[in-house]
Amino acid sequence: MFLETNFQRNLINLSYHFSLEYANRNERRYDLMQEISETTMQTPIEIALGVDENGMTTARKLYQFLELAPQNFARWCKNNITENDFAEENVDYWAFFLNEEWGGQATTDYKLTAHFAKKLSCKGNGARAEEAREYFTTIEEKKKEEVINRSKLSPQMQMLYAMMDEQAKVELEQKRQARQIERVEEKQRVLSETFENPSDKEDFKSWCKKCIKKIADTPKFCREHYVNTRYHDAWNESYARLSEKRACRLGQRVRTAREKAEKNGASQSKIKEITYLSIITEDKDLKPVYETVIKEMMLVYCVA
Repeated sequence: MFLETNFQRNLINLSYHFSLEYANRNERRYDLMQEISETTMQTPIEIALGVDENGMTTARKLYQFLELAPQNFARWCKNNITENDFAEENVDYWAFFLNEEWGGQATTDYKLTAHFAKKLSCKGNGARAEEAREYFTTIEEKKKEEVINRSKLSPQMQMLYAMMDEQAKVELEQKRQARQIERVEEKQRVLSETFENPSDKEDFKSWCKKCIKKIADTPKFCREHYVNTRYHDAWNESYARLSEKRACRLGQRVRTAREKAEKNGASQSKIKEITYLSIITEDKDLKPVYETVIKEMMLVYCVA
């Protein structure tokens, strides 16, 4: 039987200690280099496109990079993303809100996969579009190389990667289900608020204003209207729907009421309070019809 001497045991322990310390130093150095790489080693085009760790950009960043007309961004998103028959939400793109811009008002943007961003870039003809296509093509090729390289790993490592991928899929599905539950709960809340019955005049006006704001802030309404005019557009749509149900001539009635108030010596602030909404509120015939219009719009934009 082989017996280790105290010297041999001490030598082994010392060697193990230095090996472990060397490995820890290398690991700390690797983590530091990774952190530096992630924060400082992005290329200019990656910075311009706001590319994240998954190689994804956003619709707004891509649109700005392609140097397209700023005023047409909403229409571009509608035609090329949300109403694109060959694009699937939560597969090719993910909608999200930006609350920091536009004076604190929510605006919609979209996360784009590298593949989908490349397809959108293919619709451009300029040098910037060609640069974007080449970049996203490179990203796709790198992902393909990663898949090929995995096949060369040991069975144990391939199994580990497969387990990690499966865990990621489970977490993604859990997040999707959580978002779906939140949307259902939000729709239930909207339905409850929509069909509450406002009692007096001020309650009715406040209820109308609250509902119009909710409608104008929905992604569905934002996709179809410019950000800066969507509240005005929501009010106009409600009045147009009312006019389809009743020939009310709101514009003429507002002018007549203001002229009458001015002749009676009303102050300018009182005259300005005479609006389409105040005319509707005072009219016993129009008020319930307009209430129906608001509820219809809530169902179309906030619940459907």
